Parts: sequence; structure tokens; C-alpha cells
Amino acid sequence: MTEEKPVVYVVDDDPSVRKALERLLRSAGHEAKTFPSALEFLDFTHPDAPGCLVLDIKMPGLSGLELQDRLADKGISLPIVFITGHGTVPASVRALKAGAMDFLQKPFEDRDLLDAVSQGIEKDRRRRHEQKEMKKLRAKWDTLTTREREVFRLVVTGMLNKQVAFDLGITEKTIKVHRGRVMEKMGAQSLSDLVRFSEKLGIHSSVT
Repeated sequence: MTEEKPVVYVVDDDPSVRKALERLLRSAGHEAKTFPSALEFLDFTHPDAPGCLVLDIKMPGLSGLELQDRLADKGISLPIVFITGHGTVPASVRALKAGAMDFLQKPFEDRDLLDAVSQGIEKDRRRRHEQKEMKKLRAKWDTLTTREREVFRLVVTGMLNKQVAFDLGITEKTIKVHRGRVMEKMGAQSLSDLVRFSEKLGIHSSVT
């Protein structure tokens, strides 16, 4: 199944800026959707596709920084490129600390914006891919029995089969069977794969 085409969202209260940015983005081959306010953007149902948000920092009603906060509260990690004609050092520092990709002062070079947008889309694409892989990994973890999870936890610490057997009070032969099932269910080719999976899952602390 192919991934949907990336979308670049533009939120700016100035119609001329929206029109110019939409034209620029489309000329570079991007799908662009524009919004005159932060609230209209929040009300929009976003497609399941990689994206990037080009956001004016100073707007009537909800400001760009406030929209950034709202998106964070909703758990939406869409990469943001701030644009502003009213930029200040504190505002840019706050925006970047909160995860913004870039902060461009108007007037800016078209190439600077397009480069920032491309980086944002690529960042979002990687994030989405990692989320999908994590979901698959958790689904595999969920197929393990309680005993297989115990074996997994001990094996990834570097313990030998006989040590795991002693620790769990069962035979080494049984441990070998459980270990084989763990490897098969998790799709692991080696112990290093299991260790890598355990680090991603955080099985020593959070996964039960």
C-alpha cells in the first residue's frame, strides 16, 4: 500500500501571503492547504499522510505559538516552520525549544522556506515509519506468553540458557524451547535483535 502524498499546511491571516505560499509550494510539487486562522486549522480533519505546517506567529485570535501549544496538548507532532514579520528573539527561542523546525523572518528566500518544508516532511515521514514499526513490535510482544516474556527479559541481560533455567526453576531444555518461540514470534534472527527490540519496547520498566 503506497503512502499518501505529503501535505503542507499554511496558516496565515494575510490572504496575499497564503496565496503566494500556496503558489510557491505547488510550484515545488507539494500538495498545499491554506487556512486563515489557527482555529480553522484545528477544525480541519487531516488526511493520514506525512506533512509540515507553515505557521504565522502573530495572528488575531489564536497565535501561532498558542496553536503550537494546542497541537502539543493533542499529541500532534506535525513539524512546524514559523514565519513572521514580527519576530523577536524570545519568541523564536520559545518556538524552537517547543520543537519547531525553523523560524523564518519575513521577507525570506523561497529556497529557505522550501528547504525547511522538505526537512519537515522528511522528519514527519520518519516519525510515522517509526510509529508503524513500534506498533508492529508491540503486537509481536503481545503474542508472547507470560513465561516467554520472563525468558525474554532474562535472555537480553546476557544470561546463558542454564542460568535462565536456574533462575526460573525449570530445565535448560525447556528454556531452549521457550527461547526458540520468542525468537520466532518476535521475528528475531539473533540475540542482538532481541536486545534491540527490548530497548525499543523498554521491557525492563514499562512493558508488561
